[in-house]
Amino acid sequence: MNNFIRIHPGDNVAVALHPAAKGDVFEGVTALEDIPQGHKMALRPIREGENVVKYGFAIGHATQDIAAGAWVHVHDMKTNLSEEGEYTYECKAVPVQPKEPETFMGYVRDDGRAAVRNELWIIPTVGCVNGVAQKLCRDNQHLVQGSIEGLYTFPHPFGCSQMGADHAQTRKLLAALARHPNAGGVLVLSLGCENLTHEQFLEELGEYDERRVKFLTCQDVEDEFEAGAKLLAELAAYAGKFQRRPVPVSELVIGMKCGGSDGLSGITANPTVGAFSDLLIAEGGSTVLTEVPEMFGAEGILMNRCTNREVFDKAVKMITDFKHYFTSHGQVVYENPSPGNKKGGITTLEDKSCGCVQKGGSAPIMDVIGYGDAVKTKGLNMLSGPGNDLVSATALTAAGAHIILFTTGRGTPFGAPAPTIKIATNNALAAKKKNWVDFNAGPVAEGESIPDAGRRLFEKVLAVASGEKTESEKHGYREISIFKDGVVL
Repeated sequence: MNNFIRIHPGDNVAVALHPAAKGDVFEGVTALEDIPQGHKMALRPIREGENVVKYGFAIGHATQDIAAGAWVHVHDMKTNLSEEGEYTYECKAVPVQPKEPETFMGYVRDDGRAAVRNELWIIPTVGCVNGVAQKLCRDNQHLVQGSIEGLYTFPHPFGCSQMGADHAQTRKLLAALARHPNAGGVLVLSLGCENLTHEQFLEELGEYDERRVKFLTCQDVEDEFEAGAKLLAELAAYAGKFQRRPVPVSELVIGMKCGGSDGLSGITANPTVGAFSDLLIAEGGSTVLTEVPEMFGAEGILMNRCTNREVFDKAVKMITDFKHYFTSHGQVVYENPSPGNKKGGITTLEDKSCGCVQKGGSAPIMDVIGYGDAVKTKGLNMLSGPGNDLVSATALTAAGAHIILFTTGRGTPFGAPAPTIKIATNNALAAKKKNWVDFNAGPVAEGESIPDAGRRLFEKVLAVASGEKTESEKHGYREISIFKDGVVL
């Protein structure tokens, strides 16, 4: 069994699939030192200033001469990225071959939308009522019965003392969560004096079903717990009528995310998610790719898959706006990857990004949507959002993702409001953190094909969509984080 893999024929480095020892040989090259799992070994001499190539793309350049068999990492290479960038559209979008959609056992809302959970959600419009929302959750768990699968709230610190874009983003994000189909009933909980007024929330929410969404302003009632319990009981009576039934997978929207990545992320788990994405899209479903800063250096791979010039222009704007966001704060665009990423074998942002975009599979990109916007176009979508795990997973939920696929090489326990399937990049993590990991892509490093792993993941998604709980759901991990850029009053 090989300890290494050359991902692309044009690569001048190989990646260690397992911890490799000094003296190990791959393609006639002898390792000059121990190479940790996920890290890179030079396959030929690389001169100072020469590009290091992985995935068939330059992921940085050598900062010194590197001998064949040497460990290639932060000590001898660095990024090629800068804040500048020009993009030319060369359409390489290839439609996937359509297939008859399979089914899962889900819910169908009165407005026709599909859901994979039937829950009650309490959404605070301001951080001041987080405690009230949490107590209402604790006190009313008796409502979780029959087809009602949970009662949850999502604390956050915002909704007041914000201005401009931050205030608008908070309003937009919370209203989007209130529209999420996995919530059979929603209680919108306000204080009464916050910036995010009841009238503003109603305007942002738009048309809604009064049986499904209720409002409570704590300053307007004598006992908010009594009033809240009454409204939650009414929501439960409405939500309880929904029962699982066969639903075509063409109705599914699946978010795709990575966090705590390692050197195997772009080899095992992310390509597995990409294969899943292609399978779902072939059956008429939709997937969503986000984490814009983790597209830097690999954005060209995605942009040329845009289905037309209009979508390409939206993608360029998304990338350049995010670069401006960095530079407007005096930050360089390549201040990434994290210390954990580097320990796992990722050296530069290009290295991370080329692995990150593997989650997008090969399908054409049909649309680019903004933060807080909902998916409206079937197929592969790109969503404007940062790389931060909680912020981007919240944005994926707000975009309408029924389930989020989260690949990780290091492991993380958190869960979004939508069921979050944790996908391990390696066998060691899957064995060590069974209470975090839902799916193991590690067998790909042992020889399982990407298409086979993608099909395994497809079956897992259908099971979760039909009611199987993820590990984060079993532990009650449900969190949100809202994107913030400006001042706090």
